[in-house]
Amino acid sequence: MDRQHLFHATVAQCQHALLMNQTAIALIKRRRRRRRRPRRYWVRPWLSVPRRLQFGNYNQLLQELRLEDESAFHNYLRMEPAMFDEILGRVGPRIAKLNTNFRASLEPGLKLAITLRFLATGDRYTSLQYQYRVSLSAISKFVPEVCRAIREEYKEEVVQCPTNPQEWQTIADDFYNRWNVPHACGAIDGKHVAVRCPPNTGSLYHNYKGFFSVVLLALVDANYKFLWCDVGGFGTMSDSQIFNESELKQCLEDGTINFPAPSPLPHDDQDTPFFFLGDDAFALRTYMMKPYSSRGLTKEQQIFNYRASRARRAVENAFGILAQRFQVLLSTMQMLPEAVQDVIEACICLHNLMRDRYPALQNAALDNEDENHNLVPGQWRQETNMHDVEQVVGPNRATRAGKQLREYLKLYFNSAAGSVPWQDRMI
Repeated sequence: MDRQHLFHATVAQCQHALLMNQTAIALIKRRRRRRRRPRRYWVRPWLSVPRRLQFGNYNQLLQELRLEDESAFHNYLRMEPAMFDEILGRVGPRIAKLNTNFRASLEPGLKLAITLRFLATGDRYTSLQYQYRVSLSAISKFVPEVCRAIREEYKEEVVQCPTNPQEWQTIADDFYNRWNVPHACGAIDGKHVAVRCPPNTGSLYHNYKGFFSVVLLALVDANYKFLWCDVGGFGTMSDSQIFNESELKQCLEDGTINFPAPSPLPHDDQDTPFFFLGDDAFALRTYMMKPYSSRGLTKEQQIFNYRASRARRAVENAFGILAQRFQVLLSTMQMLPEAVQDVIEACICLHNLMRDRYPALQNAALDNEDENHNLVPGQWRQETNMHDVEQVVGPNRATRAGKQLREYLKLYFNSAAGSVPWQDRMI
């Protein structure tokens, strides 16, 4: 009886499985026979070329601003008309497309204007499509392409890390003349740039601030220009992790960075090596100076911290100018990390280009000092900005030579040879 019951149960299961398979096959055949619903529009009427030429911002508003109000043009695209024309002339061939039998391609000037407006404001693609009458899908495709073209065209020209002792010496002289710190060849720091959570990455991009980000690590000179950058580090990584894996550190370690040979500090007679200025995230080395720990400091150590931090303000100001000019860096970018990297590097190239051509623009956003050398915070500190990268928790061992150099600089800054008149009242 049990065997008969088991036999009937098995037959019933087979019949049920066969019925389900037949139902699934019938559903698939029905879907294949179903005709695709014809499109209502090939191109929506308000996105057509005649209306784009008649009502779009590129052909109407930008032309008005170019002819009537160049300052408004600069405010709209973050650059002068002449600068826009120069970039278009160089980048245009890289982003031009061929016309097809179905439609005419978008002109390079329109693509560049939309991309620059996106970088300047961080507007959503949806807003840009209504302003310029270009479809959302087209904008999402060509904005990363234009950023990549800007990077490829300008990076080697405007983001140049010195390669010989003479160039490093020029940067060190600028730091001494502007910030009263001799032998400093640059200031280095990192910032988080917020992004949407990349797919299939888990918590890899989730930083200690509680949002998803990629890290921008940059080296800056005394005039707020970027000398070197590393873009694309995971949000979970610290400054020191990215720096330790970078080509820059390797060059510092093996000597191929080509710093000038150690020489005496001004009004001194002992040879002193050249170095970068960093924060507490970096390990203390002869090529990397950082402040003393903030606990139990002597007066001399406080003065050293003030002098080093004052010079390191250059990198903070550079990030501030960059983010205020290209406010896409203050938004949460809805892109994959590879596209975010292209956007950030394009912003850096344009920033350096503008610092070369129009260095006085946006200086109001900088930190300044009054006649008594008191800090006057720049505009960028009063608004939401990119977040600092978390410092390393745990031991960050310094070399003995690095400690000795910092001690020597401390003595120098507190001596008649290296002191400045106002430092005692600033601590």
